[in-house]
Amino acid sequence: MVKHQPLQVYEKQVFVSFVTGIYGCRWKRYQRSQDDSSRWECTWFVILCSSFLLLLFWAYFWLVAQNDFNEFNWLVYNRSGEWRDETIPILASTTVGFSYITFLLILALFHISLGQQLNLYWVHKIGVLATLLTTISGVISVDDIWGDEWDILLLSLQSTAPFLHIGALVTVTAISWLVAGYVVRRERSNFQVMMLLIYMVILLAVYLAPLTFTCPCIMDRHTLRPRPDIIGRRGAPMLAPENTMVSFNRALQYGTSSLEADVTISVDGVPFLMRDRTLKRTTDVRKVFPVRQYDDASFFNWTEIRSLNAGQWFLESDPYWTVGTLTARDRSRIGNQTVCSLVEMLRLAARANGSALLNVRRPPPEHPRYRSWFMDTLWAVQKAGITQKRVRTVTWTPDTDRGRVRGLPQTANEKLSVEEMRQRGITSLTLHYSKASHKDLQEYLANNVSVTVYPVNEGWLYSILWCSGVPSVSSDAPQVLRKVPYPIWLMSRNAYDFIWITSDLVSFAVIVGIFSFQNYHIIRWRMRGMQSYNPEQIMLSAVARRSSREVNIMKEKLIFSELNNGLSSTEELCLYPENGYATYSHGELSH
Repeated sequence: MVKHQPLQVYEKQVFVSFVTGIYGCRWKRYQRSQDDSSRWECTWFVILCSSFLLLLFWAYFWLVAQNDFNEFNWLVYNRSGEWRDETIPILASTTVGFSYITFLLILALFHISLGQQLNLYWVHKIGVLATLLTTISGVISVDDIWGDEWDILLLSLQSTAPFLHIGALVTVTAISWLVAGYVVRRERSNFQVMMLLIYMVILLAVYLAPLTFTCPCIMDRHTLRPRPDIIGRRGAPMLAPENTMVSFNRALQYGTSSLEADVTISVDGVPFLMRDRTLKRTTDVRKVFPVRQYDDASFFNWTEIRSLNAGQWFLESDPYWTVGTLTARDRSRIGNQTVCSLVEMLRLAARANGSALLNVRRPPPEHPRYRSWFMDTLWAVQKAGITQKRVRTVTWTPDTDRGRVRGLPQTANEKLSVEEMRQRGITSLTLHYSKASHKDLQEYLANNVSVTVYPVNEGWLYSILWCSGVPSVSSDAPQVLRKVPYPIWLMSRNAYDFIWITSDLVSFAVIVGIFSFQNYHIIRWRMRGMQSYNPEQIMLSAVARRSSREVNIMKEKLIFSELNNGLSSTEELCLYPENGYATYSHGELSH
């Protein structure tokens, strides 16, 4: 006996309504469709995925670029003339945009897994397009203003690549559920075969990615060199105004072995500490000498320079977001700081039994001390009473002038070969971290060349350079590096190879299990000896999850086809309209 029941049952599906409602503003059951998504909506899904990948790259860039936030603000200041922390709006907009795009992508993946039609609401389309265009414009702007910073991405991979590999492995393994559902449980087409091949290529690339990794911290811990010395770059500028006495004192308190400063020669021959070409950013020159605020700092005499306040700007601008952590006594002391002379800084280094690294800027040609600046620097070193061997100078001058600074060890700020260094009489190098490749560092160390890398303000970068064998680093944040008594992570080659191969094998086993589970009904039918299917079964499987008049007719044809093939009266064939599959049970036949 055949008992007819309604095939279409409208049930309350809270989760499906939530997903389709937020993604496509389709809150009611009759508004949802399980038909294939149109090409237009598939195009928007591709745009959504592209926006997510671009924002993921953008967010990762700013995460590792925290090491150079102050450098970025300084470059913007040199262009605009006004000091503002431009990283705050960038980080805020990136966080909001990434969260929004990620949420929409998750909803889209739920649509695919539930068999719902992709139909992105027009408001979201505008939001996705605006986010994509904003991110692209940000990438272009950074490339124009801060193009050299892209190098930090490759350097950061030396620390994060093993962990990113595990994350990518988990992601491609999870996506296999959607790929299997789309490819295995539908009738084959060229597009589906292409999707499967693309997935397999991506999967293979992820499995073999560690072959391309160069991670200095994958090494035998017994070969780890001593902890790199930390040089206070302009003191401790995150805790006090740069190039001031209180900043240098803070740096020594946090265990720095040396102090680094930027030296400028005044019009009357007094070397003083100033990074910028003008006095506008770090002093109150606009109040004291408003007409001369844009003049070169070297055209002021020492009396005029000494009359300026060099600490109040730090309290007002809070360049590192650290003013809130200072005590009232510290704020009072910082607010009364004046421009520091070279002699004062060197005397402090001598009392602390430390050394100094000087970045000396030659005055302009029209400056009265243009030809005697090196003698002024040497005079300051002698007056401070510090041993000349403990003072290194980085002079921004032609090689013909290097020999004039007699008695001071010379340091170059460009990457040179060992032979060039010997010919020029240079004893050490000061390199930006983007120029200090692992291979070059190993060559310098093998030839007993001292290398200082700057700026190093994050623990992950300090750990990489430590594993590479760098003897010293120059940092704006000695208080941060002091908290890194050992590399953040250190692993032997054998241990990493074991983790890598094991992870790949586990991922492969899970993917095979997922494809087998998604294809379980075909495997079950083949195990029962069903080597061929009638047309109704094939078509019913192809149009799974659709509810239409044609589907209902095919379901009825399937029922009677099974009856004609010898289905006993005590078995029941149940058709579920939600998934389009037929099952047998004892009892009367229903659909």
